[in-house]
Amino acid sequence: MQRLQRIAIGSIGIGLVILALKGLAWWVTGSAALYSDALETLVNVAAAALTLGALRYAAMPADANHPYGHGKVEFFAAVIEGVLIVVAALLILNHAWRVWWHPMAVRAALVGIGLNALATCGNAAWAALLIREGRRGPSPALAADGRHLLTDVVTSLVVILGLILAVRGGALWLDPLLAVAVACYILFSGWKIIRSSVGGLMDEAPDARIRERIRQLVADHAAGAIEAHDLRTRTAGRFSYLEFHLVVPGDMRVDEAHAICDRIEEALRKEMGNLLVTIHVEPEMKAKQRGVPVL
Repeated sequence: MQRLQRIAIGSIGIGLVILALKGLAWWVTGSAALYSDALETLVNVAAAALTLGALRYAAMPADANHPYGHGKVEFFAAVIEGVLIVVAALLILNHAWRVWWHPMAVRAALVGIGLNALATCGNAAWAALLIREGRRGPSPALAADGRHLLTDVVTSLVVILGLILAVRGGALWLDPLLAVAVACYILFSGWKIIRSSVGGLMDEAPDARIRERIRQLVADHAAGAIEAHDLRTRTAGRFSYLEFHLVVPGDMRVDEAHAICDRIEEALRKEMGNLLVTIHVEPEMKAKQRGVPVL
């Protein structure tokens, strides 16, 4: 967790440098498109600060009031980040509307484009690192921060290309139009982050591929049992939780049933990482036809 926190601190520092470069690019050019790019970077810095706070809080150990730990705070941070993105998109749309009705020539275009390109290269490298480390953690907040930063890279490339075309062709109307395109793109990005994070807060089940793999591991390592049923999973920050009922023969001793449970848990943790498993053992009369048959 200390490693993730150091990365989050690095995100704030990198974000401030990128913000300075993009802010300077907008200041020297007066471009609405570069304004939109700088404003999105401002959101990146705020999101990085949120991520750092979430990671520190999530690292706190479980207590009497939070017996499952504090991991879900990362989903809250990701939701707030998505809301910030939506707000930034609305501000960009407002600015683009005003520039559309009062267009002005872009000043020092080559300097502004160069500064923005330099900032974009830095963003691309840091976004790749955040996404990789967020998945490795796993850390939903860090991964969301990386995905958001990746959208910043894409929009910056579009802005740079469009601005070059606008300056060379003298099409002043293209500058605010680019800002609108950026706003729409990050608005969609914000919605996806919010949707994904709300799913985590609502204990949404993992995708079908992961659920099927869990069922397969249980079936492969429960020799001596009859079936497993009512498998349920949820995620909270770095940890995933799995619970299910394991049906065993009615005359099986407790220590034998316990040994089966240990074998299943070991196999699941070995492949699934930070997985906490709860198994409820039942006699064979509790078997269900829709359960997972033991191989």
